[in-house]
Amino acid sequence: MDDSYVDDALIDAEAAFQETRGQTGESDLNVSEAALVQLRKACRLLEAARTLREQNGYYTVVIEASFVAVERSIQFYLLQRGHASSEDLRYEHTAVYQQAGEVNLFSETFADRLMQLWKQNRAEVYYRETVASAEQADAMLSLAEAVHQYILDFTSLTHECVCCQKSR
Repeated sequence: MDDSYVDDALIDAEAAFQETRGQTGESDLNVSEAALVQLRKACRLLEAARTLREQNGYYTVVIEASFVAVERSIQFYLLQRGHASSEDLRYEHTAVYQQAGEVNLFSETFADRLMQLWKQNRAEVYYRETVASAEQADAMLSLAEAVHQYILDFTSLTHECVCCQKSR
C-alpha cells in the first residue's frame, strides 16, 4: 500500500493528529479537567447512540457506543473522586468495572455483572460473531443511560452533564 491512495490517506490522518493548531474541537469537550472530559464524552456517546437508534438501525454501533458510554461515565467517577488517574484507565476496558466495585460506586457483584456483560457480548457483537438486534441495542442504551444518571446522582454533579443541560 506504500505510495498509494491508502498511504496518502494514512499520511493525512497522521498529520491531522500531529498538527492540531487551528482545528475545530468537538463541542462540549473544551474543559481542562480530565474527569469532566470523560463525563462529557459519555454524554456525547449517549446522544450519538440515541440519534442512531432513532434511525431504525445501526444496532451494532448503538451497542458499542452504549458500552463505551458506561465506561466513560465510570471513568468520570473514578477520576473525579481521585480513585484513578487518566493513565490508569487507558488500556484495560474491564478494569473500570472492577475498580468501580472496589471503591463502592456500586456492589462488587453488580460490577462483576457489568464486566461479564462486556466480556460475553461486546466482542461478539462488535466483531460480528453474532448479529446485533434492536432489542439488544435498546437494552444497552437504557443501561448506559441508567448508569450515567446513577453516577450523576451519586456525585451530585448533574450540572456538569451536557445531557442534562440540553434537556433543560
